[in-house]
Amino acid sequence: MLRIRSLFAGLVCALAVSAAAAAAPAPRVQFKTSMGNFTVEVYPDKAPKTVANFLQYVKDGHYNGIIFHRVIDGFMAQTGDPKGNGTGGSSLPNIPAEFTQAAQFRRGTVGMARSQDPNSANSQFFIVFDDATFLDRQYTVWGQVESGMEHVDALPKGEPPREPGKIVKATVVTR
Repeated sequence: MLRIRSLFAGLVCALAVSAAAAAAPAPRVQFKTSMGNFTVEVYPDKAPKTVANFLQYVKDGHYNGIIFHRVIDGFMAQTGDPKGNGTGGSSLPNIPAEFTQAAQFRRGTVGMARSQDPNSANSQFFIVFDDATFLDRQYTVWGQVESGMEHVDALPKGEPPREPGKIVKATVVTR
């Protein structure tokens, strides 16, 4: 009888821990930029490898000082390249594609930039200004701008912009 109670108590504890983990809010990243701040909620449930790499880049300071090197009015703003011209990445390996049926590119969606190879995403990412569902299941969706989209909208446009907007600092924040 004692053994059954112990097993039951262990099961109850495991379920409580599991429920607490499931109820934990998704991480967020705050970007302080030259145009103002915005916050992105990340989706570890939709793109676990991408989110893990992204959060590591943030913790390592990879995005601090990086410019938005490609900003196309009505489409998207792209950043994350340490070279500032769209040809660079990080020292971490490329990330395999994590496409999901449930993820759609809507205004403020954050996705991974890549080359023609779907498994070539690294540190560059983009934020769409308007719905861009033609990108669905072709690029990994890993987050959504939760606040401050007006600052993303205000980024100087161009490929590259004459005077590009810049990420001053990216920080993982908790609620």
